[in-house]
Amino acid sequence: MASNLQQLLGHKPSSTTLSEHISTLAAKTSKLDVATPEVKSYSDAVYFNYYPLGLSILFKPVNGYKPKTGLKRSDLQDENLVVDGIDIYNVPAPKAGATASRATKSPYTTYPISPIVLNLVPLPQDKEGKTRAETINITPETTGKEFVLSMGEPDRKGGGAGPSSGSIGIWCEWSKDGVMVEFGGEESRGPQAWERGKDAVWKVISIFPPKQD
Repeated sequence: MASNLQQLLGHKPSSTTLSEHISTLAAKTSKLDVATPEVKSYSDAVYFNYYPLGLSILFKPVNGYKPKTGLKRSDLQDENLVVDGIDIYNVPAPKAGATASRATKSPYTTYPISPIVLNLVPLPQDKEGKTRAETINITPETTGKEFVLSMGEPDRKGGGAGPSSGSIGIWCEWSKDGVMVEFGGEESRGPQAWERGKDAVWKVISIFPPKQD
């Protein structure tokens, strides 16, 4: 079963489409109460964190709504919140020799549906006359090289060598598609991260409304 997350953007917390998506994810796990999120509310954002489902949803307040900090799910004004961002997580098994702290750092488990299908905006042919794919199918094993082959060079990128001894993973953003990918594993960190990053698998995919030029 494939998962199309982009269709969830703009929906309210209580929308049928969103509820059905969460129920489908929950059915893929054997854990109880996974469909109930941890809620974090702020004046400019509300997060629903589904740790056992590898999913975090960002809601943007609209119509002048300013939620208080620390609200419960039942206290939120659903009619004044819309999905403005989605993060999905991938927690691959650590490779031999990986440090335990890095391997167990994320509270999220791997998003349970594969492949994840993302729609890509049409772009002019490249210098070699190749036409961009209409979609990309993402599995837990998809690497940086495979993202670039399907999506082309990113509009923005960063990470790799950083202020904390190279502990910041590399990331790439395709702004027109509304997709940012952060990569994990040892290949995504350190001075040679961009040379080795082609072999790094994704750690977090963030989906947001596409940005226009």
